[in-house]
Order: sequence, then C-alpha cells, then structure tokens
Amino acid sequence: MKILAIRGKNLASLAGEFEVDFGVEPLKSTGLFAISGPTGAGKSTLLDALCMALYERTPRLLKAGQQNLPDVGEHTVSQQDARNLLRRGCVEGYAEVDFVGTDQQALRARWAVRRANKKLTGSLQKTSMTLHRLPGLQPLGGTNREVLAEITQRIGLSFEQFTRAVLLAQNEFSAFLKADDNERGALLETLTGRTIYSTLSQRAYTRAQQERQTRATIEARFADQAPLPDEARVLLADQSTQAQAAVDQCVAALTALEARQRWHERDTALHTHEAQARQALAEAQAQQLAAADRHTALQQVQAMQPARPLASDV
Repeated sequence: MKILAIRGKNLASLAGEFEVDFGVEPLKSTGLFAISGPTGAGKSTLLDALCMALYERTPRLLKAGQQNLPDVGEHTVSQQDARNLLRRGCVEGYAEVDFVGTDQQALRARWAVRRANKKLTGSLQKTSMTLHRLPGLQPLGGTNREVLAEITQRIGLSFEQFTRAVLLAQNEFSAFLKADDNERGALLETLTGRTIYSTLSQRAYTRAQQERQTRATIEARFADQAPLPDEARVLLADQSTQAQAAVDQCVAALTALEARQRWHERDTALHTHEAQARQALAEAQAQQLAAADRHTALQQVQAMQPARPLASDV
C-alpha cells in the first residue's frame, strides 16, 4: 500500500477543508518527514482522517470511554462514535484518502458525516463510505460494509494490523512488539508480501500428512504378509534347486526319447521302402518269367536269320 494524499473537512481541530498531497513537492521527494506542531494543531486529526477514510475507526476514539456525550436537543452520541470527529459548530465533514492498493491500482476512499438538513440543530445522520478507482472514479462496493471489505482486501491489512504496523497511535509504538508470535508473523508476511511461503509451508505439511497416511495404509495392508524367516527361505531355496535339477533331468530324458522316436520313425520308413522294393522286384521277376517262352522263340528266330539268303537261292 502507498498513500498518495490525505484530505478532510471539518474534522476535530481542523476547520474547513485541508489536504496533504504526497505527490507534490516537497513531500514527493522526501523519504522521511515528521508531523509536528503544538497541542491542538491537528496532528492526530490528520491521522484520524487517514483511519476514518479507510476503516471508519480510529485508535483515539476506541480508547475513549463508554459514556454518551450530549449532542443537539435530547440526542446523545457515544464517545467512541466515529461521528464525534465532526467539528463542533459544523454541519458536515469528511475524510478522504488516495492510495495505491496491493494490486497496484490507484483508489480513493471517502468517509462522510453530516447533520440532518445540514443545520446545526439537525441530528447526526448515518455515515457513508465510498471507494472509487482512479482516475475514472468508477465506484467499487455499495453499502458501507461492502466498501470496508473492498478496502481491506485491496490494502491487505485489517484495522488491527494497520494500526500496529502502518499507523501507530500515540503511546502505542510498542504494539507490534507486544503482539504474539502468530499475529506478528502473519503481519510480517502481509507487509513483506511473503504469504506465498506460508502457503507453500501449509501445502507441504498437508502433502506430508497425505503421504504418511498412504504409507500407513500400505503397511496395514501388508501387516499379515510378513517375510519368511531365514530358515524357511533357505529351505525353500533348497527345494527350488532340487526341483530345478529334476526339471533338467526330465528335459534331458525328453530329449533322448525324442531322439529314439525319430530313430524308430526312420526305421519304420526304411522298412516300408524295403517292402515296397521287394514287391516291385517280385512283380518284375514274375513278368520276366511270363516272357521266357517269347524270349526263347525270339532267340530262335534271330539264330535263323543268317540262313534266309540261302533259302531264297533254292
């Protein structure tokens, strides 16, 4: 958050309109400055205006008593009522702050109070709060509660955090040191923009819890499946070795049987070929025997062939 300007009108000891613009010289180029002046000059009122415009509360009023103060007519107002900041003898007043939020957008917050009919005899009316985006003055939020929520979100600090870190009221400079560890840690994270580390820490813790639960579930699932003792594992290893040896023997026997089977199959085939050859031989011999007479006659004819010319001469 960066404060650009503080304005107001008719608040406590500051009569009329006033403005402190941090965007013009000499404040623009001043890194550190002091608000000083005699009692009643309006130093605290200037800080009241800052708080009222943003939160409709101010530390000074919260420290006031619980008594009611007389107003106009029969009306009274609580000492802690924000409307007490309206200067006596005035019918209206306001507090206004221009600032840059955590989203780097320029905004204008305004708190206003007035008397009925704008008369000194009029009763104090309900206060109003507005928030506009600069420079176009687009309104943000509607009711006072919505505006307060919008401002708190864009500043990133609650009223309590704001008054402990940004605006320390008189005699409250030790407020931050008095805060407990958790509150101080949360405030430092917000001021330094390091809430991401808190988020990462929370996510890491959640993930660790989930992983521990997963491990516990797995361990419970295998609780009844504890590993065997060494003696049992040695026995099973021996049995496995023996079983493997038996398998190897069976494989060797199977290989030998397959070889014998192939030998018998070849022997059967050879016997079949032999039988077929014998059958063919027997058939050939039978045919030869059947042709023996014809062969003898043929031989006789061939033997008489040389005598044929002599027969022709006779």
